[in-house]
Amino acid sequence: MNKFGLTTEEASKALSEQGNNALTQPPRETFWDKLWENFKDPIIRILILALLVNVVFVYMGHGDWIETMGIFLAIILATFVSTYSEYSNENAFQKLQEEASRIRCKVWRDGEPVELHIDDIVVGDAVILEAGDKVPVDGILLDGDVKLDQAALNGESKEAHKLIAPPDFTWGDGTIDFLDEHKLFRGSVVVEGQGIMQAVKIGDSSIYGQLTQELKDDERDSPLKLKLKGLAHHISQFGYAGGVLIALAVMLHKAYLYGDFGAYFANTPLLLSDLVQAVILGIIIIVMAVPEGLPLMIAIVSSLNMKKMLRDNVLVRKLVGIETAGSLNLLFTDKTGTITKGKLEVVRFITGDRQEYPSFDVLPAKLKAFTYQNVVLNTSAAVSDGAMVGGNMTERALSNYVGSYRMEEMLHRDKFIPFNSANKYSWAAVSGNGERYCLAKGAPEKLILQTSHYWDAEGNRQPLTEEMKKTLDDRMLELAADAIRMLALCTYESDIEGDELPEDGLTLVGILGIRDEVRPEAIEAIAEVQDAGVQIVMITGDRRETAVAIAKDAGLLQRPNELVWTSAELAEMSDEQVKLELHKLRVVARALPMDKSRLVRLAQEMNLVVGMTGDGVNDSPALKKADVGFAMGSGTEVAKEAGDIVILDDNFLSIKQAILYGRTIYNSICKFIVFQLTINFSAVAINFIAPFIGIDKPLTITQILWINLVMDTLAALAFGGEPALEKYLREKPKDRSAPIVSKKMLSTITMGGVYMTFIAILFYKSSYVDHLFRNAPDHIYTYTGFFCTYIFMAVANGFNVRVSGLNLLEHIDKNKGFLNVMALIVAIQVLLTYVGGRILRTTPLNLHEWSVVVLFGLSIIVVDLLRKSVCQMLEKK
Repeated sequence: MNKFGLTTEEASKALSEQGNNALTQPPRETFWDKLWENFKDPIIRILILALLVNVVFVYMGHGDWIETMGIFLAIILATFVSTYSEYSNENAFQKLQEEASRIRCKVWRDGEPVELHIDDIVVGDAVILEAGDKVPVDGILLDGDVKLDQAALNGESKEAHKLIAPPDFTWGDGTIDFLDEHKLFRGSVVVEGQGIMQAVKIGDSSIYGQLTQELKDDERDSPLKLKLKGLAHHISQFGYAGGVLIALAVMLHKAYLYGDFGAYFANTPLLLSDLVQAVILGIIIIVMAVPEGLPLMIAIVSSLNMKKMLRDNVLVRKLVGIETAGSLNLLFTDKTGTITKGKLEVVRFITGDRQEYPSFDVLPAKLKAFTYQNVVLNTSAAVSDGAMVGGNMTERALSNYVGSYRMEEMLHRDKFIPFNSANKYSWAAVSGNGERYCLAKGAPEKLILQTSHYWDAEGNRQPLTEEMKKTLDDRMLELAADAIRMLALCTYESDIEGDELPEDGLTLVGILGIRDEVRPEAIEAIAEVQDAGVQIVMITGDRRETAVAIAKDAGLLQRPNELVWTSAELAEMSDEQVKLELHKLRVVARALPMDKSRLVRLAQEMNLVVGMTGDGVNDSPALKKADVGFAMGSGTEVAKEAGDIVILDDNFLSIKQAILYGRTIYNSICKFIVFQLTINFSAVAINFIAPFIGIDKPLTITQILWINLVMDTLAALAFGGEPALEKYLREKPKDRSAPIVSKKMLSTITMGGVYMTFIAILFYKSSYVDHLFRNAPDHIYTYTGFFCTYIFMAVANGFNVRVSGLNLLEHIDKNKGFLNVMALIVAIQVLLTYVGGRILRTTPLNLHEWSVVVLFGLSIIVVDLLRKSVCQMLEKK
């Protein structure tokens, strides 16, 4: 290869021998892969088992095909809804990724610059780099002089200066050294200068590519999945035990009624017939014990909230990411762009006599003119119509500082000496309007030593004494403690020979204080997340002093016992030491990628639910390892691929919203579980007790189908629309291994279930209640009355469980769908009394009978309000 790159033949040979620059994409889950994964849900597995048993009984002629189809539909609906929601969001994410990866690069081919897609670069190509370009491969600098932003790779905000590699320079043994002044790495951005680099490591061989391939699917179960496994285990135990016990009890009851145990068991045809009926009843009990609507409800509530979150700039790639966000105990977050604005801003202007100005607009005229000239004339960035184009982070901050200000007659730049690390300043000779002088810009500790005067507010030159310099130094030390960087602006009223400023005689215009400011909304969001019981740890590549200053401003450091570690200090600590002190940690400075992964691992070993934010390639392993990874929308494709949730606006406020929505989902699921298990508990209890007190089929198969499937499906829609309430952020995070059904939930389920069972017994065994309905040989009016009362009690109990307080209509205006769904259930139930007939064992009721049904139905509200009142009294005590 010559200086100007490869020939077409050389490029073809390199392509055939070493491949191109394309990255191997991680395997994508198809719709069917996701669907199959959703069939592994613990509740779905129980339903599948119940479905198979039902199919066998239908085939034998003893089952009910309507019930069997109902279970089948419950499984299909639940799995398809969750799969479609996740798959559609994943497609939206992939479109974002594809748009972000449409990068074209300029390379030398056959002695001419040509434009290629990033994937078409081969080893040996000479890639042309200009300010603003992303480095497309790993390689060495052949020509030019560039400064790179490598934050995406090492998290370090300081720009890296790269120089031409000597002719004998070799890549080495593969040791990663981002600070090597001759090596350039894929994913970094050129912020200043231009040059030509030689491609050495491409595609998967680059550091960027290696990190991409490390993103393996070794995810652990989410907190909700863990809790649902426990719930499924308990439900299956309850259902199977209940089914077997009921089958045995029915058989013993039949034998008792027969009058002779020996003769009964000797009567084979009768025994087999009764045994089949007992087993069918046992299967019904098992099916009733399983909350068929729960998987569908989780799918619905997650899908609805995914759409709401997208409006809040939060793109959820995986459904599991939302509910996991609500269970966070510990959140590791980066600083730049998440807690801070991600861009430098001028926040102070200090004159030689210690006057401070908050903005450019309020500067005195002379100081304003000199500042503007220094910004647009003393720079290596391009300037068009008096405005800066491009430039590094500091120069862009200066350009934003002067804003739309323009001078009527612009001076001409006669000479320019760019910044260098030895002198720590740049200067420009300018002329016009009969004037000729020099503008200087650079490190205050360097330039102030060379000043003898300063410009005052009236535009006059005044002597700058040693005492005044000492006062300025003290003030700069105070500002440095607040993570503010300083830049001095000076003038020199004579010509300069050579390339260096004189040792004395400069006039100080002012000192600019520059900082990446903390987002105002992030301060509030951090406080709310901390109040929610989530420990926040800021991890940054910045030096300790800068990190501490930002952490204090953001509200992360508030108490004397809170810890700040550097990467070096962390490396010296054992895992056990880290675990012992982790709860007090607030900041990790000078952090390396392996620090993040280590902290995530140790926190998970402590059974904590861990979140991680990040935007760079260096963040991707920790993003993948965390229970929920928050990738920044402006970050690298690799980081977004590793994350579960993409924060499109890079704002910590959006992370707070994700946590809020996660807790909303968890609370909605808990409400639905209480609602459904109350129904299931009472239905099992009623059918268990019924044979022993002489009740034949208190609820028919088709009635159970309506209660368990249709009604629960509608209820899933009702609870799925519950609003995200700020009060959820004041709750403590749920323990990862704690059961999903808390003691309070269990008391609600038990009380409601027992009361509904009591009402059932009252309807079927009380002559007083029977006389409230019209008389009929088969008691059809009483039976219809109980069926309607049972549904109405379930609806009324829905209002009980959706709020923890005594105001049942609290926030109902934010979930009007709840009222609509519950009204629909009641309307359907009334309609079924007219059209259900023999299928549902119903008949139309008159106005008096409906009033009895409504009163009994609403009575559960009174019972639960009494329970809540007693519980509140006990809690206060």
